[in-house]
Amino acid sequence: MALPLSYNVRNVRNRWQVTLLAISGIALVVAVFTVLMAMSEGFAIALRTTGRPDNAMIVQRGSASELTSWIPLADRNQIVVRDEIARGSDGQPLASPEDVVVTMKPKKDGEPTNISVRGVTPRAFEVRSGIQIVQGRTFKPGLYEIIVGDKIANRIQGLDIGSSVKLQKHDWTVVGVFSSKGGAFESEIWGDAEVMAADFGRSGGSNAMSVRLKPGADVAALDRWIRSNPQMQLQAVSEKKYYDDQAGPLAKALRILATFVAVIMGIGAVFGAVNTMYAIVAARTREIGTLRALGFSRRAILFSFVVESVTLALIGGAIGCVLAFPMNGYSTGTGQTQSFSEIAFAFRITPVIVGVAMVFAVVMGLVGGLFPAVRAARLPITSALREA
Repeated sequence: MALPLSYNVRNVRNRWQVTLLAISGIALVVAVFTVLMAMSEGFAIALRTTGRPDNAMIVQRGSASELTSWIPLADRNQIVVRDEIARGSDGQPLASPEDVVVTMKPKKDGEPTNISVRGVTPRAFEVRSGIQIVQGRTFKPGLYEIIVGDKIANRIQGLDIGSSVKLQKHDWTVVGVFSSKGGAFESEIWGDAEVMAADFGRSGGSNAMSVRLKPGADVAALDRWIRSNPQMQLQAVSEKKYYDDQAGPLAKALRILATFVAVIMGIGAVFGAVNTMYAIVAARTREIGTLRALGFSRRAILFSFVVESVTLALIGGAIGCVLAFPMNGYSTGTGQTQSFSEIAFAFRITPVIVGVAMVFAVVMGLVGGLFPAVRAARLPITSALREA
């Protein structure tokens, strides 16, 4: 015979102080865990959405990022005429050779940070994914004009439209702000590749090149052909995989941090839940004895206490997720990337993160309530009834 749920509800209501304490501890742990996981997911999404599945990145073998890569002009010219490379409506290869440098600029709070500056051709807007001018206009080839990503424009001083920005030897005018569907390009400054190459001393090649593949073309086949040429110290990688790999180390570190902090705080919450449930068992000793005398089995009492603990944990988990939700969409940035430049990103609380947080809450409730529940179920009837 199982105990009715109304019994648990009545006891929770009568002992609301200790109940509130248990719920608060679990809610705090879940909130911190959710926020840290949202930060990790937001950073991963920023780079994951940067690449297209039908694009390939051509970079130097062994390079950690575009910044440390170099493609000689002769190698570049051989690659763009390959059959695997798609062509635009004008018959020209859909290839975007790009130069990447890093400049230091002050953030809105005055702290300096590194920003990626990318020299591109007009073809980049066709090859790269989802680039849209949201304010102003794009730069004109041959002029000292730049456009800035909308995320970095909100974080860095002096990137308003019409502002003059010192890059290397010249002042460049900000003429537009662009977005890239949340991708990492929104943390960059773009300008004309030829002007930037001359200004930055980057002649005779480019740091990297993004190419659009024909339908059915294989990145692996293009990579094999490149590697079969001894003079080419290059490789072809799926653009999407390339940026996924760029996100990997930091995103993994953030997830490890989230797990570590959550486990440490979770242990504390479990001990808090254990103490709370032991207090509840001690306060209900005579009730337990009465229930046993009325014929309720040890298993029924064990189950009742575990259900009560898990239910409190679920409530705490739900409150923790609600507390964390205002951080969804909060923008921040990190400079701990392989390109040594800041990438701005937004916290992302996804359904998967909420699900994992709720499972974590249930585990805390289950562990916290199990041992006190076992003690309650094992109380001898006579001893329990003699308790004051």
